[in-house]
Amino acid sequence: MTDSYESFKTQIYQLTKIDLNLYKERQMKRRIDALITKHKIDSYGSYVDFIKKNPVMFEEFVNYLTINVSEFYRNPEQWKLLEKEVIPYLFGKFGNNLKIWSAACSTGDEPYSLVMLLAQFMPLSRIKVLATDIDKQILEKARAGLYNVKSLKGLPEEFQKKYFTEINSTTYQISDSVKACVEFKQHNLLKEEYPSNCDLIVCRNVLIYFTEEAKDIIYKKFNAALKKEAILFVGSTEQIIQPQNLQFATYKSFFYKKI
Repeated sequence: MTDSYESFKTQIYQLTKIDLNLYKERQMKRRIDALITKHKIDSYGSYVDFIKKNPVMFEEFVNYLTINVSEFYRNPEQWKLLEKEVIPYLFGKFGNNLKIWSAACSTGDEPYSLVMLLAQFMPLSRIKVLATDIDKQILEKARAGLYNVKSLKGLPEEFQKKYFTEINSTTYQISDSVKACVEFKQHNLLKEEYPSNCDLIVCRNVLIYFTEEAKDIIYKKFNAALKKEAILFVGSTEQIIQPQNLQFATYKSFFYKKI
């Protein structure tokens, strides 16, 4: 690019309230450069002008920036642990009326997985999950509930049969009864207030893109959002090295209890 990435980061923050300084720079800059080159634009300033004038391209940029990769029951063994040990622990500690937040929920695979799992314990009519993401376009996809067959590969077969309708050989629609259990909202993890008194927060395979400074901020805010002895569930590459420094204790692998 022919002009300053530092200036570009400032302009993007003014436009989107996304602070690129909090993302791993080499990785993020490489992604952004590839997107700008795809549009045959030769400078960061020209690209900013381009997305200012074109709402569709602005949405494309935010969508691309937020790295939406998701699937149902990603790392199934962790979901089994959630079902067999973590959820029963939470019921025993806080009762069956759990407040659950799926943060950075992407296309909805994760909060819908939570609903289907919880339906093993209680009627769907009693289940509520808050699901948030910074990307409006992705939230619309989540609300629509249409998924390709690849995203269902880790899902228990019984769930696929019970809660999905096959549209064609590659596309499935999740049931309205599951969709009704999830409230989707736009939310910026780095800038906006967090929900309070949560019993379970699920935020997986997202924080790997942030700097150590940003991760520290987010983990502390997750801690404040949880009730004492409530649980944070993170992704397979996101183990917290010294959880005690963040007022967490390891409960199980990838599950942390607020202390």
